[in-house]
Amino acid sequence: MIRNFALGGALLLLAACATATPYGPAQGARGYGFSEQQIEDDRFRITFRGNSSTSRETVEDSLLFRAAELTLQQGFDYFIVEERDTEARTSYSSSGTAFYGRYGYGRPFHRPYFAFPYYAYGFGWGYPYDSYAREITRYSAIAFVIMYKGDKPQDNPRAFDARDVIDNLGPVVLGPVGP
Repeated sequence: MIRNFALGGALLLLAACATATPYGPAQGARGYGFSEQQIEDDRFRITFRGNSSTSRETVEDSLLFRAAELTLQQGFDYFIVEERDTEARTSYSSSGTAFYGRYGYGRPFHRPYFAFPYYAYGFGWGYPYDSYAREITRYSAIAFVIMYKGDKPQDNPRAFDARDVIDNLGPVVLGPVGP
C-alpha cells in the first residue's frame, strides 16, 4: 500500500512538472505566475513568470490579461504599455555522466592479457548512450503600464481597452469556461 501511495505521489509530481504555469498570483520559492507593484496611482509594474512548460506566447498573453484585470480593478478603462520586455532563461540538464569506464590499459572480459591502449571498459557508449542533455527555457515578461479612464485612443498602438483584452485573451489564458 505504501508503495502504491509513493508511486501515485511520484506520478502526480511528474504531471505537475509537465504542465504550463496556471494563471494566478506568483507563489512559492520560484514565484511562477503574476505579480505587480504599484508605482503611482495610475502606474504599475506587472510581471509574469512561467515554468519550463509555459510558452513565450502564454507568458505574454498572461501579462496583458493581468494588466487588463488590474486596470478594471483600479476603476480605469484602458491602459498603455510604456515599456515591455520578455526574457528567456535557458539552462541545461544532464541525465548523468557520459562515460562510466576509464581510459588506459584494461583487461577486457577478465582475461590475463591487456587490451590496446585507451581501451574503455565499463558501459561507455551503452544504452541509451549513457547520457543526454536537455535544454530548459523559462520565460519572464515585465511591463510598465499607465491606466486611464474613457475611450482608448485609436492612434496609439500601445493602448489596450481592458474589457476587449479580457474578452479576447480570457479563453486563451484561463482556458474554456463551463460546458
